[in-house]
Amino acid sequence: MQAEQIEALREAASDGIALDGLEAEYDGDVYRFAVPDDERTGLSESAFVQAAEDAPAYVTNWYFWAQIAPTHSARRAFLRWLEWSDAGDVLTRYDELAAGVSRTWGELELTVTLGDDGRRAYDVRHENDAGAPVTDLRTYEDPTDARELVKYDRKERYRPLKTAPSLRDGWVFPDLTAPELVETVGIVYPATIPNWHREREGELDISHWRETAERQTGIYDIVDELDPEAVDRIAATCCVDSQCLKRREWEFDEDRELDADGGDGQFPCREPCSLVVAAARKWTTLEREESRTYEFDLTPSEKEQIEDVIDAVADGRSDDIREADVYEGANRYRTRYLREKLFDEEGRLCGVPTEEE
Repeated sequence: MQAEQIEALREAASDGIALDGLEAEYDGDVYRFAVPDDERTGLSESAFVQAAEDAPAYVTNWYFWAQIAPTHSARRAFLRWLEWSDAGDVLTRYDELAAGVSRTWGELELTVTLGDDGRRAYDVRHENDAGAPVTDLRTYEDPTDARELVKYDRKERYRPLKTAPSLRDGWVFPDLTAPELVETVGIVYPATIPNWHREREGELDISHWRETAERQTGIYDIVDELDPEAVDRIAATCCVDSQCLKRREWEFDEDRELDADGGDGQFPCREPCSLVVAAARKWTTLEREESRTYEFDLTPSEKEQIEDVIDAVADGRSDDIREADVYEGANRYRTRYLREKLFDEEGRLCGVPTEEE
């Protein structure tokens, strides 16, 4: 514990201190200093300093939160949540922090470790790399480097949705300060910390589908045509854990909930995102089409294979099916064989035209 920390505590005592079991006061004449199981009153300045030196963990903990950690309410709440500040006393938490305390945030693993004089050091990495030595991972120091990490997925495909569960692994920010930790998380998952905090405070402002759709203009003005059943399909398509790590809190409107599961993510989704609205524009035009009856001659196995292909593409499994797995319906060779057999020279299934000739 440094002298500057005790001096800061002494100066702050004039306004009164109460944090994590530490209490300190100065009434202009004498000091009071209290931690669990030890309260000292009527103290001179030197006695106050001695009391502080006898409780270094409480003083350094106070100094970190009073002088170093961000004061912004959402960021501060997030950092305290990260180290389970509401569970156990300071001494117990310090023992745990010495070994490192970890929590997940989306696909991130965030670890906070106790540093010198109560300072915290933060480690940010993909949860797939939990426990991996830092030397085995690509190391970064500047939070802005995360912008490149989140741009593409593991297969170098552009990620239009930052909260999609497609964050690539193999990297680490091993020694961040508290402000740097918050900045890094904010780059990986924009706005998730403030929205998480607003929800905890009961202040999350939710914009339901109808409200969001009705304020669209230009080429997106048509999305307000979709009925609740179509919006339910959109939510089931885009807003589930396999596609987005947010937990959907918006419904069709204030009076009509959607049947689709909203997901189990830690941070809420307060309104349909731009990707959903953009996709909804296409689905709106598709919903305008009238149904028609087509007849195809398929064997039972061919019908099941078409179902397998649709499932594999929808679930993102098609690239994981090996060429040798010919018993998989969505196998590339089996699919090519089916195309050779069922498609005519114009690429029509069983030669059946889409439009009447």
